[in-house]
Amino acid sequence: MTATDSGWSPRRRAAALVLLVLINMFNYIDRYVVAAVEPQMAATFFPSAQSEELVKTRMGLLMPAFMVSYMVVAPLFGWLGDRFSRWWLVAFGLALWSLASGGSGLASSYAMLFVTRCLVGVGEGAYGPVAPTIIADLYPVRQRGRALSFFYAAIPVGSAMGYLLGGLILGWTNNWRMAFYAVVPPGLLLALFCLFFPEPKRGQTDLEAEMSNPRNSDAAINLGRAVTWRDYGILAYIPSYVLCTLGMTAMTFAVGGIAFWMPRYLSIDRQAASLDQVNVIFGGIIAASGLLATLVGGWLGDKLRTRWPGAYFSVSAVGMWLALPLFLASLYIAFPLAWAFLAASCFCLFLNTGPTNAILANVTHPSIRASAFAINIFIIHALGDVLSPAVIGFIADQSSLQVGFLVVAGFIALSGVFWLVGARFLESDTALAVPRLEQYLKATSRS
Repeated sequence: MTATDSGWSPRRRAAALVLLVLINMFNYIDRYVVAAVEPQMAATFFPSAQSEELVKTRMGLLMPAFMVSYMVVAPLFGWLGDRFSRWWLVAFGLALWSLASGGSGLASSYAMLFVTRCLVGVGEGAYGPVAPTIIADLYPVRQRGRALSFFYAAIPVGSAMGYLLGGLILGWTNNWRMAFYAVVPPGLLLALFCLFFPEPKRGQTDLEAEMSNPRNSDAAINLGRAVTWRDYGILAYIPSYVLCTLGMTAMTFAVGGIAFWMPRYLSIDRQAASLDQVNVIFGGIIAASGLLATLVGGWLGDKLRTRWPGAYFSVSAVGMWLALPLFLASLYIAFPLAWAFLAASCFCLFLNTGPTNAILANVTHPSIRASAFAINIFIIHALGDVLSPAVIGFIADQSSLQVGFLVVAGFIALSGVFWLVGARFLESDTALAVPRLEQYLKATSRS
């Protein structure tokens, strides 16, 4: 069954994808505008403590404040996404995090700012696990890598716009609070648009090539009994899912921490430019290199998978191994040449975005896909960028940000190792995505 057969015309399907891309872009604007204005926020909330220890550690906790709440609520909303309207969950999450982001601009104390960042995480937790499953139900396996690459292309664009928005507003108003106010109206408008889309049938594209077998077609939806919390343990027996998650965790630990501290490092430690200029330049680098890399990675994965079954994993692994030496070189080469190495490393770091998320969608059953994404979100953030901004900040308080970057950079290579190992399992895990869970549920029903 195709999305068109079920009432989703190509135009409506494209409109849904565009809306989800725009929402994901605002997702990352809200995340990274904090990094763009962090030095000004620190001066506001710790005006007499700039020379004291642990200021960077406390500011570094703002990203974990968001991430902890995000990862804790994600499994709940993943469970809801497997059972209720995903568009309504997306609308709720988007409205909540937009209002909470505006609340960050109203914060009168560090504690209030911390709480609002937690609320932003709750809102995004309602969105993150379910949005990619909508795309998976609109695009078949052969097109899913490219569709998800368009969706995740919003990560570099949104991240860059967070830096750009913060930098431009600082330049225009010298008021960091205005950067948070600016994201509220468009976020609420996008939430309203979500309510006009119908819910796609779960699993409608997964067995497109097997419609001649009615039993296989029904397997995508009808499992014989409802899925319970215990049944999600099957994810631990899918090698591609486990290795993809481990690689994403290592990558998120390194990249999340480095991205948070990069504006301060470039403007203060390296004195490459003023903070507002750094945000504009660095934001532009992320937007251009990240957007191109995300689209290229998705295209390469889809193009090579017919000849190279583990291509999604292999493209991701090669990108990380190329990114590491380029990033290390950018820490030592003088500016302006260092900008070129930083841009090249960003390109390589984003190659995995479409392929890795396509892996998660392709190896999991449609009935538990939202929860599978939610569990992945919980793990990669709990062990990744929840920890690394504060870890780098603590190391920087003891030595320097550059040393902090060097400590965590090894995780970039580690992610490539996990993904290279995963390549050998991907073909079989994709083929077993539907029957594996069906057989598991039948077995557990008899026991």
